[in-house]
Amino acid sequence: MYARVDAAPADLAFAERHGYRRGRRSQLLLRDLAAPLPPAPPPVPGVRLLSAADLPDPRPLYEADLDAARDEPGEVGMDEIGYADWLATYWERPDLDRALTTVAVVDDEVAAFGIALTDGRDCYQSGMTGTRRAYRRRGLARLVKHAGLTRARAAGFRCAVTLNDAGNDAMLGLNAGLGYWPVAAQWRYRRDFRS
Repeated sequence: MYARVDAAPADLAFAERHGYRRGRRSQLLLRDLAAPLPPAPPPVPGVRLLSAADLPDPRPLYEADLDAARDEPGEVGMDEIGYADWLATYWERPDLDRALTTVAVVDDEVAAFGIALTDGRDCYQSGMTGTRRAYRRRGLARLVKHAGLTRARAAGFRCAVTLNDAGNDAMLGLNAGLGYWPVAAQWRYRRDFRS
């Protein structure tokens, strides 16, 4: 089991008293969607941007998520979830906004994606931005993230938040370039329940 714990001494002590071990640090980042966005990245030849709502079948997004998750920093591996569990856990979650979730498609394969979670009122959250290994270093993460922010702004959302591993310099740099700034820190804590 793992939990995210705010970087406040009382919260950290509470987790440790209950048998959780400290893991990696994360940064919570915020962006005011009323502020102008940086210029859109240039289109990438052969790449179509769609929303997840446009996908006739979510399986290509599942496959891209598994591939991208293999390299995501963290203590808990997320690359072994079966398709039925992924549908129940991620695709069917009530705060997933499929219209704002952006996918970059190359030859009918989801090459990159930006998951959008919303409260349905004014807050947009980047749940995960990922690129399949075969498509990295082409600017696709920036492309889907910028498109998601643009869509969120047009839909009337006022703020954007995201959470990044403190050691993920590439994603922290991408988010800083999109106008996010750090507002809080959290630690991941883990507890084993094996007897």
